[in-house]
Amino acid sequence: MIMSEENNVFVHSSVLLDECIEGLSIRQGGIYVDGTAGGGGHSFEIAGRLTDGKLIAIDRDEAAIRAAGKRLEPYGDKVLFARNNFSEIAEVCASFGIGQIDGVLLDLGVSSYQLDTPERGFSYMADAELDMRMDRRGSLTAYDVVNTYSVAELRRILFEYGEERFAPKIASAIAAARERSPIKTTGELCEIIKSAMPAAAKNGGHHPAKRSFQAIRIEVNGELDAIEPAIRSAVSLLAPGGRIAIITFHSLEDRIVKQTFADLACGCVCPKDFPVCVCGKRPQVRLVSKKPILPSDEELERNPRSRSAKLRVAEKI
Repeated sequence: MIMSEENNVFVHSSVLLDECIEGLSIRQGGIYVDGTAGGGGHSFEIAGRLTDGKLIAIDRDEAAIRAAGKRLEPYGDKVLFARNNFSEIAEVCASFGIGQIDGVLLDLGVSSYQLDTPERGFSYMADAELDMRMDRRGSLTAYDVVNTYSVAELRRILFEYGEERFAPKIASAIAAARERSPIKTTGELCEIIKSAMPAAAKNGGHHPAKRSFQAIRIEVNGELDAIEPAIRSAVSLLAPGGRIAIITFHSLEDRIVKQTFADLACGCVCPKDFPVCVCGKRPQVRLVSKKPILPSDEELERNPRSRSAKLRVAEKI
């Protein structure tokens, strides 16, 4: 999900937009869910292809819902809005009296709007209070993670969610610093992270705090935990022939999507020497493309932040 802000308004650069619309194979009278509406870029294109259909636009970020609402005003009551996590898709649909849908889009990850708004505390490029909540109703903040998690817990999330090879040193440095006084800002945290890393590691292509900030953000928002149940819930709602399209921005997300799609596309799992199937497992989806769809050269030139994006699409059987 890539958004920026100009004059306090979301400006949305929708990643893999044409590929998503093609992948969803939109039916004019269908019911669609954009589970991560953001600034409304993908939603706008979906709604524009509906005649008597409906679009449900979901986002847990209040600012995103406001922006999407403004962007989608031309489509009136064709669009329904819900401030929820995309993992709550079944509950949202039920609240609107909808039991079956024709397509789902999920655009995972943090938005550029969130990164570029200093007071949200997502960015290592600006000094702000440690927050990182996508949904400000949530109780857990980056401050809590940094100041209350054990060294072992910090080391685990830095390594697992940030794939940070210096996780042990960074976790120990955080623990030592907070013993003197609480770590309150992103700037303080950046300096602690940098102090724990060897000089050579700080001179690479990425900011030295990038992986650690990613890890803490994922922990605060429970981002990875929501993906698999959201996919399974969405697929259970899909009508036959309906499609689910998911954009990911890093390997951890993509691995979960790939594995969950593969499991849903798998049939009988009985041992090969069984004469008949006793497990009763049947494939629920077919993969529209076995390999992920990547941004075109033109899109990469126009929007460099799309470089790590991958799109996977599956169709309900």
